This record gives sequence, C-alpha cells and structure tokens, in this order.
Amino acid sequence: MRRIVLPLLQFALLLAPAAATAASAPSLGADTAGRFAQLALDCVQREYPNKIAHVLASDADVRAPRALTPVFYGCFDWHSDVHAHWLLARLARLYPAAPFTPAARAALARSLTAAGIAAEVAYLGAPGRASFERPYGLAWVLALGAELRAWNDDDARGWAVTLAPLEQAAVERLVTWLPKLAYPIRTGEHNQTAFSFGLAWDWALATGHQPLLSLLRDKAAQFYLADADCPIGYEPSGEDFLSPCLAEADFLRRVLAPGEFAAWLGDFLPGIPRSTQPWLAPGIVTDRSDPKLAHIDGLNLSRAWMLRGIAGGLPEGDERRGALLAAANEHAAAALPAVTGEHYEGGHWLGTFAVYLLSAGGVESSGTP
Repeated sequence: MRRIVLPLLQFALLLAPAAATAASAPSLGADTAGRFAQLALDCVQREYPNKIAHVLASDADVRAPRALTPVFYGCFDWHSDVHAHWLLARLARLYPAAPFTPAARAALARSLTAAGIAAEVAYLGAPGRASFERPYGLAWVLALGAELRAWNDDDARGWAVTLAPLEQAAVERLVTWLPKLAYPIRTGEHNQTAFSFGLAWDWALATGHQPLLSLLRDKAAQFYLADADCPIGYEPSGEDFLSPCLAEADFLRRVLAPGEFAAWLGDFLPGIPRSTQPWLAPGIVTDRSDPKLAHIDGLNLSRAWMLRGIAGGLPEGDERRGALLAAANEHAAAALPAVTGEHYEGGHWLGTFAVYLLSAGGVESSGTP
C-alpha cells in the first residue's frame, strides 16, 4: 500500500490563513489534491480486503465482490467505492491540468461502463435488497451524479448518461422509502438520515427534481423542525463519523431561509457562543489501525464542513459565525494530517471527507452563501 503523508510544513502552509483570522479556513491546492486523488486511485479497483453487505438467497449468491457489483467493488465497501469515484470526478473537474487528472479520468472511464452500471442496477433491484446502502450509499450515488452533471466536459457528460440508470434507481428507492419512514435515524454512522438528506437535497436542487425536494422538505418539518436543545455534549459516541446534532443543522440550513434558520438554531443549539471563544472540541483518535476507532477522524472532518455550512446558513452579521468557523478550523487542523495511506482502515475513505471539506462540498450546490 502506498503511504501518503502530508508533510508538517506543507500542512502548516495549508492552514496558514487560519492563523490570520478565525473566520478563514483551510483550502485545497493542486499538490494536496493529488495526494487525496492517489488515495482513491489506490483503492477504486482494489477488491480485497472487502466488507460486503450481501443477503444470500442460495449457494449461487456466494460470489466475489467484482461479480456481485462490477463497478463499485473496491475501496473495502460499496459506498466507499462510490464516493471514491466522486472524489476522482471532483478533483479532475477542479484541476483539469493536474498531473493526477489523466489517471483519475482513466479510472472513471474504466468503471463507468453501460454494462457495469446495468449490473449494478440489477443487483440493487434483486429480492432481499430493499435496504441495501440506504440511505448513505444511495445518497453518494446522487452526489456522484451531481458532480458529473456539473462538469463541463464531453467525457463527463457521457459518464453522467451512463450512471443515470443507477442514479434513477437510487432516487426511486429514496422516494419509495421516505413516505414510510416514521422517525429520523439519529446515529453517528451510515444509517443517519440528516447527512444523507443533505446530499440528496443538493442533487435534487441541482437537477430540479421536485418530488424528492418536496419529500425532503416534508421530512425536515416532520423530523427536525420542532427539535430543541440537541444534546451535543453527549457527542461523540465511540464510533461516530457523523455528528447527529451538526448534521441535522447542516441539513436544515439548506431548507430554511437564513432568518428562519437563525431562529431555529437558537433553540436547537442554544450553547453556541456569540464570540470566537472555544466551544466544541475535536474528537480524540486512539488507534488509526482500528477501522471503527478511526471513524473519529472522519467525525472531525465532517464536523468541520458542517460547522462551516451552518455558519454560511446564518444571516450576515450573526455573532455565532465566529465561534462556528473557529471550531471548524480546529476540527480540520486535528484531522487533516491523519488523511494518509498508512492504514487502509482510514485511507480507503477519509480522502473523500477531506476533499468534501476542502472543496466546499455541500455549499455551492445547496444555495447556502
């Protein structure tokens, strides 16, 4: 496995703007993008080790990952392979002339074939798989589709057309499921609804898919609008990679107008300081070789982008912005040096979270300033 380490000096330069002002944030440069791209390139077609969520109906269903899902069989699990392809598409779009871009484009071309996507759709639609990758993996399929659609490139337009049947299958799964979902899922892992709702919202907004937007608005009102005093002091749980409280707020800032969101946030997280004083400490990672304990690095990264999104959803001049952005920078500084290839347990997925943070994922497509 190729180890990718962000040198201390380079990382200090990456975070240099944060030293100047609490409102600034780390940014993504071409060299750093190349390091994260390599993490995805090292795993998108790497079949083993592999953790599959596969319901067996008979002995005939005992098959290799590449035979079950011939596009997204790498990166340890299905959803990680999906969002590793998102990473490659995003970085190739943002850095068309970078040295890593030809390899990223080649990997996308190798994966996104009509036959492969047809097999993925067939797998998803087989009996016993109604809950497969719902909602997390399905939401990342939509994020990949939105990224390809946003890319002004002939190949990307072709890949978007190729992916479309799986994209549509994911939408159909969500549109069928949401009316039946009576309660939100408030975990800090894959099943959480708030984070996936945010990805799905961004796709629906970008594509103008009104039925999904309408369902998500309804669920925002049903599940979250009356929430108050979220117990963020109870976070994190020991294996979280998503914050239940912050993910909910990051979804609601997409749905509500800034003034409405500001009022709602005051009830939901009343402890946010109206200054840059310390507020929310990053999570502590004790063993990055443990696949579950390494989740906390992902929590720090996702908290960072959620804090930035929440701040961006508030009206200009809101005094809570400073504390939110300062906490976002602190979380980014705690997690970004850990995004390496030293341990495959984190290396197969943390690059996506780093790129989502540093490239302002979930902001430009959701209407948040």
